[in-house]
Amino acid sequence: MATYVVNPAGLAHARALIEKRRYVLRSEWGRVQPGAEEQNRYLARHTWEEYGAWHLALTDGANEGTKARYGFVYGDFRRVHRMGIIACHYRAAEWGHKEIELAAHELLQLLDATSA
Repeated sequence: MATYVVNPAGLAHARALIEKRRYVLRSEWGRVQPGAEEQNRYLARHTWEEYGAWHLALTDGANEGTKARYGFVYGDFRRVHRMGIIACHYRAAEWGHKEIELAAHELLQLLDATSA
C-alpha cells in the first residue's frame, strides 16, 4: 500500500476555496469526482502544480509530474465538494493515513463553519 504525506499546497488551496465560498455542499461524489478523461483535459490546460493543488496528499516515492504523485482529490477542478472531503476523510481513516484523515477533518470543520 502506498504511503502519503499531507500536500501543503492542496490543503491551502482547499482552505482558500472554502473561504471564497467556492464549494458544493451536496453532491453525488461518485458521479462528480474527476475521472481520467477529465483529469487529462485539466492537465492539457494547467500545470502539474495546479493539478496537485486539488489533492490533499502526496504519494511517497512517486515521481513529480505524474498523476501517481497525487492522492485524495477533494474537488471537481472548480469547487470543493463536501462529499469529496468526506470521501478523503473516510478513505484515509480506512487505510490508516492519520495525517490525511486529520487534514480532511480540519477542512470539513472549516467548510461546515463557513457554510452555517
